[in-house]
Amino acid sequence: MRPLLDELHPVPDPLDLLARVRGASHVAWLDAAADHDDLGRVSVLAWDPVATVTLAAAQWAAQRDALRTTLGHVTHEPEGPAFQGGWIGWLGYELGAAFDAQPIATRNDLDLPDGELALYDLAVVWDHATGRAWLVSTGIDADGLPDATRAATRRAAARATLAQSPVPGGARTAPSRARQGGALHAFHDAPPGLVSDFTAESYRAAVRLVIDGILEGEIFQANLSWRATAPFAGDPLALYQAMRRRAPAALGAFLEQPTRQVLSVSPERFLAFDATTRRVETRPIKGTRPRDADPARDAALAADLAGSAKDRAENVMIVDLLRNDLARVAETGTVAVPALCRLESHAAVHHLTSIVTAVVRPEHDALDLLAATFPGGSITGAPKLRAMAMLATLEPVIRGPYCGAIGWLGLDGSLALSVAIRTLTVTDGTVAIHAGGGITALSEPIAEYEETLDKARALVAAVAEVRA
Repeated sequence: MRPLLDELHPVPDPLDLLARVRGASHVAWLDAAADHDDLGRVSVLAWDPVATVTLAAAQWAAQRDALRTTLGHVTHEPEGPAFQGGWIGWLGYELGAAFDAQPIATRNDLDLPDGELALYDLAVVWDHATGRAWLVSTGIDADGLPDATRAATRRAAARATLAQSPVPGGARTAPSRARQGGALHAFHDAPPGLVSDFTAESYRAAVRLVIDGILEGEIFQANLSWRATAPFAGDPLALYQAMRRRAPAALGAFLEQPTRQVLSVSPERFLAFDATTRRVETRPIKGTRPRDADPARDAALAADLAGSAKDRAENVMIVDLLRNDLARVAETGTVAVPALCRLESHAAVHHLTSIVTAVVRPEHDALDLLAATFPGGSITGAPKLRAMAMLATLEPVIRGPYCGAIGWLGLDGSLALSVAIRTLTVTDGTVAIHAGGGITALSEPIAEYEETLDKARALVAAVAEVRA
């Protein structure tokens, strides 16, 4: 059967509807807060799923097969929005161990799984490019099987929920427990208790070890990251809104689950796969400069990035890695690079972005595509597996949602995922903040550390604003 699609007039504000469903379980908001004509075209708000799954790399084969059984039972309505029901959630960086044998960091002090997904039979979906919005109801059960009566019943219940008064306040986190590490003094507006797993010097020392590995021919590049934690007793949605004000992103996300919240303002597309056309696109980001309030200084920073041999070389290396990853499942001769090292300016930083496309072979689906490419090359290094092995020895804690992926797997088999950079995790009264950067033979340890601070500055300021 086809889903029930009710176009909404007037087009509702996502934040207003989010406030109305906040009391429901597993609220998921994929938030296109910027770039509405391109990456930020589609926003999705979903709640009250029919099934959930906690991912584990060791159990991926069975979980993958279970995901597949839920797909293909609902006919995609071509005149409707891109997302018409399906799975939404996050895939942790460590889920990559399911696809290729690789070591991972051993410390998991926040008790994070390898990912969390929820199956949604209804959602509100916005197409910002056309200015339209729909309430989508499929009537599926936990096996993905649709029922017309259930679809109508759930649609009526959703309309009643969306008409109710906003839920006051929001979930607050539990008191935090102590974390190990050193105080992070790099931010003048840092929240009290912010502790990093790397000091400035230990991060620079790790950068030097990566450079040594490159000069010895072990790798070409690696994306080295640090994590900081702080006590957090505020409202996670208020925190996301503070992040959104400072760094609105095309691929933002607010995922509220019973035991944690994942908040992201990512500008980077990992995978966009259209199950009908079989076309896939990825947009790796490599190369960063901060924005500046002075227009002349800001333009100079952008020009410096555009002309940087180091940053362009880093970007090209990752493009080659992704071309190879996509070729594992692509039609011969279809892998292409429509854009290479394109300068893009976001609210907080300038970036160099490339675009790589391909056509996926008919015997492969979105989950095969995921297995061929995850985690994204822009946050691992090259060669990917050797770089990841090196990172596992240098980074003291797992990454979790950070550097994994956030997005949806549609009932029609389409896929849309961001690279989960600029991403915070709130759990057990603690907020975790990560930042990283690509290291090459031309890297300077001091400059690399400063680049990670530029990436994290808006996130740290948001935590300081709403920490309690």
